[in-house]
Amino acid sequence: MACYASYSIILIHLCTSVVVVASFGNDLIRPKFSSILVFGDSTVDTGNNNYIKTLAKGNHFPYGKDFPGHVPTGRFSNGKLVPDFIASVLNLKNTVPPFLHPNLSDEDLLTGVSFASGGSGFDDLTTALTGAIAVSQQIEYFKVYVGRLKAIAGEHEAKQILRDSLVIISAGTNDFLLNFYDISTRKLEFNIDGYQDFVQSRLQIFMKELYDLGCRKFAVSGLPCIGCIPIQITKSGKIKDRKCVEDENSDAKLYNRKLTRLLPKIQAMLPGSKVVYTDIYYTLINLINQPQKYGFKETNKGCCGTGLFEVTPLCNEFTSTCDDPSNVDNSDLEEDEQEVLSLQEQLRVEKDLRVVLERNPVNGKLATKTTKNPTKGKSAKVKMKSVKEKIKSDKEKIKSVKEKNKSTMEIEDCSGREKKKI
Repeated sequence: MACYASYSIILIHLCTSVVVVASFGNDLIRPKFSSILVFGDSTVDTGNNNYIKTLAKGNHFPYGKDFPGHVPTGRFSNGKLVPDFIASVLNLKNTVPPFLHPNLSDEDLLTGVSFASGGSGFDDLTTALTGAIAVSQQIEYFKVYVGRLKAIAGEHEAKQILRDSLVIISAGTNDFLLNFYDISTRKLEFNIDGYQDFVQSRLQIFMKELYDLGCRKFAVSGLPCIGCIPIQITKSGKIKDRKCVEDENSDAKLYNRKLTRLLPKIQAMLPGSKVVYTDIYYTLINLINQPQKYGFKETNKGCCGTGLFEVTPLCNEFTSTCDDPSNVDNSDLEEDEQEVLSLQEQLRVEKDLRVVLERNPVNGKLATKTTKNPTKGKSAKVKMKSVKEKIKSDKEKIKSVKEKNKSTMEIEDCSGREKKKI
């Protein structure tokens, strides 16, 4: 197995354009949310992987060197992540703790936590490879959270907190990297179009489960420019002429177009819900294509080791890093993420934006009362039924993968000589 291809995790930035601040005239208005609830992958994992058996961990240097106290927290970043910035802007808290942290306070639970896990995805086969917490398992942890919330606040108040929470969902990249591009497991069943539909159907099921548990306000991220991830550029053989892999970027754009069409349908199926699409792709591609404009020098390499393939656990305290992460914008390390996210937060605040979740997620018009479309509802339900049947058959595949790997995960160093077991 190649050094980069331990496939433990592929890291990306979440420079999301989720609207968390509104401006009417010169007056800034912050939307009122009771808490922030976060689901997904490494882009929003604030430390859950610290508490599970996986190679994908960010609880060691160089991660966290710009975090308050210069402490690695499990975030796959040199500093804070998007949920931390959003929670701060909303005056909820300065950072969002991981749900698996053993010492969560009542206040932590009341104002929100992250259930995300680095290396996760909507497709359960993804986590069979990485050992991360699948999105489908994150919902089980969320059920435990709801029980604890009710014990703290009471049934009625807990219900209101959930209704007024901002739910952030950021996943999908690992599904395509680990099941389609780098390991072609799903190519045996799907073409790219079919697999995109499958992943989005899993998202739809997940959102319905969150809705049934009381959530109403959702911000859902699309895919980034996957073909610009340094490890993907390296894998394509572009060592000297390091340009993005256009086929993978085109796939990501198609996925995002589909997602912007799907989200209004999901909103229509879930009465009283508000759903917004948050763009990652064009935020990142602008940074990559115009680095100097945003104060960066390097955009086609990571900030760890050679910058060509190092991802956790290959990026560690023994690996060299760039002198100034803020000069490098790319994602195999997420070393420079805090700088990018600070910039992104500033850009969002300065623009004239309407209140999050008061907008239609696609066309930007103010949302009106939800009306039902019987035809769309039926077709969506039929599609969901077929996906559930597909999930059932997938469980057998996942079982066989886990039996094959058992509880032992191996990683080879670049020379192929040394093996480590956990």
